[in-house]
Amino acid sequence: MVIALIVILVFVLVLVFYVISLYNNLVKFRNRIENAWAQIDVQLKRRWDLIPNLVETVKGYASHEKETLEAVIEARNAATTAQGPEASAQSENMLTGALRQVFALSEAYPDLKANANFLELQEELTSTEGRIAFARQHYNDTVLKYNTAIETFPAVVLAGPLRFTEREYFEVDDESRGTVSVEF
Repeated sequence: MVIALIVILVFVLVLVFYVISLYNNLVKFRNRIENAWAQIDVQLKRRWDLIPNLVETVKGYASHEKETLEAVIEARNAATTAQGPEASAQSENMLTGALRQVFALSEAYPDLKANANFLELQEELTSTEGRIAFARQHYNDTVLKYNTAIETFPAVVLAGPLRFTEREYFEVDDESRGTVSVEF
C-alpha cells in the first residue's frame, strides 16, 4: 500500500513538473515573439524617421511631383499608427510602394540622383530595409515555432485553457513586390 502511494505520488509530481515545464516553454515562446516584434518596431521607427528627410531632399529637385511625395507622407503616417502584425504589414506595404516611387523619380532627375544628401538617405533606407527584412524573418520564424508548439500534443491540451492563441505572421502582399511605373 505504501509503495503504491509512493508510486502515485512520484507520478503526480512528475506530471506536475512536466506541466510546469510545458507552460514555461510556452511563455518563453510568447516572450520571444514579443521581443521579435519589438525589433521590427525599432527598425520601422528608424525608417519612419528617415522619410521626412528624404521627402524634403526630393522636394527641392522634383517640386512638381507633389502627389508622389504626399503619398509617401500619407503612407508613413498610416504606418506609424498601425497596430498589430496584419495592420502593420498592410501599411508598411503601402509605404514601401510609395518609397519605390520616390526612388524611381531619382532616375528622371540627374541632379537629385547626384545629390550627396539624397544618396546618403537612400543608402540609410536601403540599409534599414535590410534590417527590417531580417527582423521580419526572425519574427516569422519565432511565430512558426510558437504556433507549432501550441498546436502539437500535449501542449495543445494546455494552450487553449491558458489563453495561448495562434499569432499572425508579418507578410508582404503581392502588390508591393511588383514593378514601379513612373509617368511624366
